[in-house]
Amino acid sequence: MYGPTPTPTATTASEARIEAQTLFLAKVFNWMAIGLLLTAATAYAVAATPPLVQLIYSNPLLFFALIAAEFGMVYALAGRIERLAPATATGLFLAYSVLNGVTLSTIFLVYTMTSIGATFLVTAAMFGVMAVYGFVTKRDLTSWGSFLFMGLVGLVIAALVNLFLASPMLSWVISGIGVIVFTGLTAYDVQRLARFGAGSMMGAGEAAVRRGAILGALTLYLDFINLFLMLLYFLGGRRD
Repeated sequence: MYGPTPTPTATTASEARIEAQTLFLAKVFNWMAIGLLLTAATAYAVAATPPLVQLIYSNPLLFFALIAAEFGMVYALAGRIERLAPATATGLFLAYSVLNGVTLSTIFLVYTMTSIGATFLVTAAMFGVMAVYGFVTKRDLTSWGSFLFMGLVGLVIAALVNLFLASPMLSWVISGIGVIVFTGLTAYDVQRLARFGAGSMMGAGEAAVRRGAILGALTLYLDFINLFLMLLYFLGGRRD
């Protein structure tokens, strides 16, 4: 008279969306962490090798060639990600992380290890709080995008001007605004990536998910690195 109890569906549409977001963001943060570890290890290794430091920083052409290569890798990843094989995209991201470590090795020559470590912890805490906020908030942060982009453009222009002025006050202002901009970008980018993971990545093939995760990792990696550098200006203790 009574049939078997119907088996409930494994997940509701809402649960599936949350699961897709979580899995996608986990991949993004995993790759971001790998990139940061590579950058830190490379920067420390280069700074601890005087012949490499001499080779890179006594040759302006080589240094600017490295910077140009970094911009080229970012352009290839951000602008041509859909055309890249997942392995190529991953390789470019890892190569960029190593190359960025080479150009950032000077921080170990300028600042004390204690202040670098302390600044890293502060950056990780701020980044973590804003990342969680971006993921859990119900507020739509889309409106932040144009404001933060204008702030980023202003930072770039001010930094270029300060190359000629070398003004400590302007450097202080740039760093202060930079902390605000990259803190906001962290929350904005995490929310955008969560929505992307629950939208475009749901049902996507493994290759598309890998490319999306690498591009997302690059985005958050840049937010973290820039926030760290801005905070280092305030918190970093210079070597004697």
